[in-house]
Amino acid sequence: MSSLEVNNPKVSMSDQLPSSPVSETPPTAGDKPETVFTVRDLNVYYGDFRAVVDVGLEVYEREITAFIGPSGCGKSTVLRCFNRMNDLIDIARVEGQLLFHDIDLYHPDVDPVAVRRRIGMVFHKPNPFPKSIFDNVAFGPKIAGMGGDLDEIVETSLKGAGLWDEVKDRLDKSALGLSGGQQQRLCIARAIAVQPDVLLMDEPCSALDPIATGTIEELMREMKSQYTIVIVTHNMQQAARVSDRTAFFTAEADEATGQRRGKLVEYDDTGLIFSNPNDERTEAYITGRFG
Repeated sequence: MSSLEVNNPKVSMSDQLPSSPVSETPPTAGDKPETVFTVRDLNVYYGDFRAVVDVGLEVYEREITAFIGPSGCGKSTVLRCFNRMNDLIDIARVEGQLLFHDIDLYHPDVDPVAVRRRIGMVFHKPNPFPKSIFDNVAFGPKIAGMGGDLDEIVETSLKGAGLWDEVKDRLDKSALGLSGGQQQRLCIARAIAVQPDVLLMDEPCSALDPIATGTIEELMREMKSQYTIVIVTHNMQQAARVSDRTAFFTAEADEATGQRRGKLVEYDDTGLIFSNPNDERTEAYITGRFG
């Protein structure tokens, strides 16, 4: 089976992606959260090399899910599958099933641009455009042809990223003049300006100092009331502090070639992963015996 083909009815382009799947109110204690992503037998290839092997998990609404593991374990590769960023790599190929609210994200009729609007991404290094603060946030809504007051969209997005009070008097100034932490929050504001349902964050604090990292972590905790968040982090303490569930990946050598391939070892509530993991490899990693 290739290109994530499943037995779903034929979907018709981007308008079939759920426009606002997040429920109006968060689930109460004891309620099972809604499943946002369902991943089954996910394999990622670079050419003939299978870099990620048979990943299966579910990501739930209004939770922060953390992917942890040593370098080369495939956690960022898996993250990029959720909004089809691997499509931009010529030799990359994805197999298995990856469903977003039961819609096959890799169905040939699904527009990857529409996928990336519903599922935004923030990268490990802040990457503001060489434009004004205002134009950085307004860029996405303009390209998407969103209606509404652009000034209001920019203000709401900057407030959502916890940056408005710091930049409201210099919106016409270059975004490159902001500090690293401010630039990362600007990138978060840019991502949420197009009103996504999910935010993917690939090591969003790796280039930041501890104070800026704390600010981003607090922001993530606040934002999960509105967004489903999936984060890749090398910082196990960060995963323990902010996430509801944690997936531990490792890299294992292929017996035939010796090449290291990413594999999901364990996925559970974060408290259990860090206090009582089921797999000895997880325990070895979180206690610092390898990685």
